[in-house]
Amino acid sequence: MAAPDMTAAPRAGWRERHAPRIRQLRLYWHTYRRSASAMLGLVLVVAFLLLAALGPALVPYPEDAAGAVHLADKLQPPSAAHWFGTDEVGNDILTRVVVGTRLSLAVALIITGVAAGIGVPLGILAGYSGGWLRETIMRVTDVFLSVPALVLAVAIVAALGPGIVNAIVALSLVWWPGYVRLIESKTLALKGETYVEAARLAGATTPRILFSHILPNCLSPILVKASMDMGMAILAAASLGFIGLGAQPPAPEWGAMISIGRNYLPTWWWYATFPGLAIYFTVLGFNLVGDGLRDVFDPRSRGR
Repeated sequence: MAAPDMTAAPRAGWRERHAPRIRQLRLYWHTYRRSASAMLGLVLVVAFLLLAALGPALVPYPEDAAGAVHLADKLQPPSAAHWFGTDEVGNDILTRVVVGTRLSLAVALIITGVAAGIGVPLGILAGYSGGWLRETIMRVTDVFLSVPALVLAVAIVAALGPGIVNAIVALSLVWWPGYVRLIESKTLALKGETYVEAARLAGATTPRILFSHILPNCLSPILVKASMDMGMAILAAASLGFIGLGAQPPAPEWGAMISIGRNYLPTWWWYATFPGLAIYFTVLGFNLVGDGLRDVFDPRSRGR
């Protein structure tokens, strides 16, 4: 048996093999953290993610999230016992706002994920294929874009019936055209690049070109749009809840809470104020994160 060659160079470790990618990620982080607004957005998003993950186990009155009734404590102002006050049936508003964080983030994540899952493949296919297939996809997309998204979502929910599941379905159906437009234009720019032409001449199949060369280079705009869409999806779901087409009581959904709380303004101001602030800071956080990611991936946009 031959003795092992002790002079052979040792195999490079994980860090050495991925050194260029590590340097790139460090550059991204350095660019991102230079923006105070982007860091504020990151702090807000992380805070709400922690609330969604840990909040239901830490709230003082977990039974109030399910619609318990405590008429003796109804409409109490903020105090040491109830930091955000209570609602018309005595439920602790802090508990309902915190538990509602998980519901709102889950709804936004589903809407954004489904929209990207539909829009990204269609956009890549339309941009790369061209011809009648591109025309068909883009004309269908134009039909959806010709109607304001929220108006179309209201019409779909009105047809399906009120409820959080139908609201998610409706918003997902009206959210995907934006991804088609974005990724189609990006694919049109990428398919003429030298490395794509080289892969095509080397005999690479169309699926390999799409998923190994074009899709990875579309990730930057997808991440930026998805981060901003998270906030807008929360706002859209809250809007449907506000007009009674989203989550139904006793679900602790922020828009539905504001819808009921507006009937008690201005005397019992805390009822609508704290769910409204939760929506405001969540949407603000995701929008600031999206702005920061855009500056990282597209430095030319900073001066606009």
